[in-house]
Amino acid sequence: MVELSLIDSPFPKLSTDQMLELERIYNDMGENAFDQNLCQEIAATLSAANTSISWEQVQQWFQNKLHESQDRAASLNQLVDISDTPSLRSSTVLQGNRGAVVSDLAFEARSTKDLAWHDVSMLLNYRVLSTGELEARVRYAGFGKGEDEWVNVKYGVRDRSIPLEPSECHKVKDGDLVLCFLERDDYALYCDARVLSIQRKQHDETDCKCIYTVRFLHDNSEEAIHWKRVCYRPTQEESVVYHNSPEPTIEPSMSAIENLWG
Repeated sequence: MVELSLIDSPFPKLSTDQMLELERIYNDMGENAFDQNLCQEIAATLSAANTSISWEQVQQWFQNKLHESQDRAASLNQLVDISDTPSLRSSTVLQGNRGAVVSDLAFEARSTKDLAWHDVSMLLNYRVLSTGELEARVRYAGFGKGEDEWVNVKYGVRDRSIPLEPSECHKVKDGDLVLCFLERDDYALYCDARVLSIQRKQHDETDCKCIYTVRFLHDNSEEAIHWKRVCYRPTQEESVVYHNSPEPTIEPSMSAIENLWG
């Protein structure tokens, strides 16, 4: 998922397409993306008619992504050794109310602050409420400890959604639950949506031409979007119950992390 910084920036706001393209370039090039000449070329390419971005902004965006990766790597120093515990390999485990992250199983959590889904970089600890419900304290990828929060594991933590690639449009079907980038005048967030219809079009493996009409569950708004704004779910579970949504109020399936804890 693309992360949205909570820190004010002196640079103009990037558009959805600009952020997604920077994300793709960083994933392909890593630290090589910091080169000034390359940043200048990227800035010139991504600058729109009414929004000009500088190479310094591009370089700063890449630096922020690097810091995010370093923070995630630092969290791995707190791993619990589970090499002799086959049933817990490739999973998140807890010892003494402290969380540990195993990198090959990724989660996302639904924030109670903006009601959007964000990638989780670390599960810090957990607690059991008097109702018997399990909560985890999560740290979101790209955010500092000031944004840590307690999240209900059953309803607010799940396997991470997977960004759709042009060659994978067949994986999304009518009626599917998907995670989509929702952009409004005053905010831009990743929210659950239901696929209403897909207008399939012929295309190559580099650019999907299909049009996805979705209904965002938190406000029931409908929108036709392209593939760059779609993340598909690794499994088709029910979404969190939205009280103002026409979605059926079926209790969500237990998330993978809660299954680990019993």
